[in-house]
Amino acid sequence: MLQYHDREWGVPVHDDRKHFEFLVLESAQAGLSWSIVLKKRDGYRRAFSEFDPEKVARYSDKTVKNLTSDAAIIRNRMKIEATIRNAQAFLAIQEEVGSFDAYCWRFVDGRPKLNRWKAMGEIPATSRESDAFSKDLKHRGFSFVGSTVVYAHMQAVGMVNDHLVDCFRYREIRRLANVTFTEDRRSM
Repeated sequence: MLQYHDREWGVPVHDDRKHFEFLVLESAQAGLSWSIVLKKRDGYRRAFSEFDPEKVARYSDKTVKNLTSDAAIIRNRMKIEATIRNAQAFLAIQEEVGSFDAYCWRFVDGRPKLNRWKAMGEIPATSRESDAFSKDLKHRGFSFVGSTVVYAHMQAVGMVNDHLVDCFRYREIRRLANVTFTEDRRSM
């Protein structure tokens, strides 16, 4: 957990495969603790073809059956089937918009939302943006993407900076987000 916090959580992501990875993991986490999912991350990477949505979208009923007996992942049939449907919907978004990254960042106007929390209890489980994002994903055929799951995705991929202001990562992530936003604007 500490390594994940210190190196990954909140770093702005602009890679579709990384977005898909976090969507798979966060959907799997629904109702469970993040530490359980992180411990099974390598199992998920193997089971879900290195988080390649094109491969996952083609998984068969036989693959689903095999995955429900794979102890390296959470063996919930509904979550496994949702991952396959989500891969198909993910590909449809890529086809429509050009990339999942371009699609999801529009929910924060293309720039990370910088929060200024002083205590863990201040950090919300959802936001107006995650409500809208979740609703749109569901409309497009995704499942296990409630507003809380989507907010966790937004935190993980740096769409929101929810590090506490006294955390050393708060300033680092803010700097990274500003550099990324400036570079993205230059390339437009």
